[in-house]
Amino acid sequence: MGACWTNSSLNPCFKDCGGERGMHDGHCFCDLKPFIAQRRKVLSLPSAGDVVDIYQREFLALRDRLHAAEQESLKRSKELNLVLEEIKRAISEKQALRDINRTWSSLSDETKLKLWNITNKNVLHLPTIFHHLPHLLSKENSLQPAVHVGQGRTGVSVVMGIPSVKREVHSYLTDTLNSLISELTQQEKEDSVIVVLIAETDPQYTAGVAENIKNLFPKEIHSGLLEVISPSPHFYPDFSHLRESFGDPKERVRWRTKQNLDYCFLMMYAQSKGIYYVQLEDDIVAKPNYLSTMKNFALQQPSEEWMILEFSQLGFIGKMFKSLDLSLIVEFILMFYKDKPIDWLLDHILWVKVCNPEKDAKHCDRQKANLRIRFKPSLFQHVGTHSSLAGKIQKLKDKDFGKQALRKEHVNPPAEVSTSLKTYQHFTLEKAYLREDFFWAFTPTAGDFIRFRFFKPLRIERFFFRSGNIEHPEDKLFNTTVEVLPFDSLQSDKEALQEGRGSVVKYRRTPDGYIQIGSFSKGVAEGEVDPSFGPLEAIRLSIQTDSPVWIILSEIFIKKAE
Repeated sequence: MGACWTNSSLNPCFKDCGGERGMHDGHCFCDLKPFIAQRRKVLSLPSAGDVVDIYQREFLALRDRLHAAEQESLKRSKELNLVLEEIKRAISEKQALRDINRTWSSLSDETKLKLWNITNKNVLHLPTIFHHLPHLLSKENSLQPAVHVGQGRTGVSVVMGIPSVKREVHSYLTDTLNSLISELTQQEKEDSVIVVLIAETDPQYTAGVAENIKNLFPKEIHSGLLEVISPSPHFYPDFSHLRESFGDPKERVRWRTKQNLDYCFLMMYAQSKGIYYVQLEDDIVAKPNYLSTMKNFALQQPSEEWMILEFSQLGFIGKMFKSLDLSLIVEFILMFYKDKPIDWLLDHILWVKVCNPEKDAKHCDRQKANLRIRFKPSLFQHVGTHSSLAGKIQKLKDKDFGKQALRKEHVNPPAEVSTSLKTYQHFTLEKAYLREDFFWAFTPTAGDFIRFRFFKPLRIERFFFRSGNIEHPEDKLFNTTVEVLPFDSLQSDKEALQEGRGSVVKYRRTPDGYIQIGSFSKGVAEGEVDPSFGPLEAIRLSIQTDSPVWIILSEIFIKKAE
């Protein structure tokens, strides 16, 4: 409530307050509610100036939005122009590349190589595959597989490479794959890769073979065990101008030259997949336990100097290499792929590495024997009779494949071998233990020994030793005992030396702690090892009397307890 004051006592409420008038205690008052409501109505209606201001602000905001949209449109327009320029440039470059390729293809291989070296930014120009195969520069994808089936598995222990070509009469490829795969355990299947190279350039043929393998071995393809590749049609050079050599006709020279390139392509593809690479062929069968036998044989080599481990005596079958050596081998083969067949080139690599030109051939052979080591008996047999060389019939058989030395393929447990006998030439005890060769020594005398000391104590189930061989059947061990050295001598004394409750001695102990458990009879010693001996440190063959002849130890079989 508000009040209106006046000095007139006659008419104190003469002034219109815009409300109801009245007097109270000599004061004039009026009710302002109607007045306030009316003023509110007046204030709620904007004036003309206010309307102009509102429209101006909205117009400015609209102008700003239009300006921003225009800027965004210009930005998008520039981006579209850039994209169009890139498309035009790509089309132009593609057309230019076609023109260059047409010009490039008309150049000689020597000119291409010179241009490639000139445009290379490096000061030093290292040799590459293009120096040996300059035609590869003509096509961008000449080193990419035309067919590539599989999971690309890497990080395995063993990679097996199988080159396969079209044969006029019969293909052995699927039989070979069945043999290799069927002899693998599940663990071995997870730690290996089989790579089939279809070494043909006919796309219809390679696609057909790949599809057939996929249909026959879907599980192996899906798991990563089996892969199928074929080279680009542009990988191979022109074979029409090869020089005939070594009395071979032109067709055979072409065949062996292409074969060298097939091996190189396969090795280049496989070298990053595993620790070891094994070269096989597409017309073989494998023995049981072949993969573990190869792997264990490689791991038990006393030195890393070896370059080739041979598990077959035929051709290029069953040859194991360290993957780290494949680059060197491929480079060497590429340098001379037109000149000699693969087996000769491999032998030349060994000659270059270890042979002294001032020494004789026998010295060279001994040196190469340290790099090229043979495993017996063979793990693979050649079964094909129709060669990949058209019209050629071959009945090659590995004579060592059927030999059942030590009853089945076996690798002795890791051990340090030693002997007091004088070794004859290169027929060492180490090679005999690793089953590479037999041990041959000069005439033994009483007290001589042959010892196998295990790297860690092992429980041994049984043993088998054979002396003499077919060529020298009389070079046998006579009056020789088989002795073991238990790791826990006290326990073996308590459990094994006494028979029952009596005092009968079951085994005889030597002064230096060995226990005699067997002896040679007719050149052979075999038997089981008493499990009560526990883990053994060593096994020893002790010669008790002088011998009138040299000795050969042809078989060594020491089976570790399961």
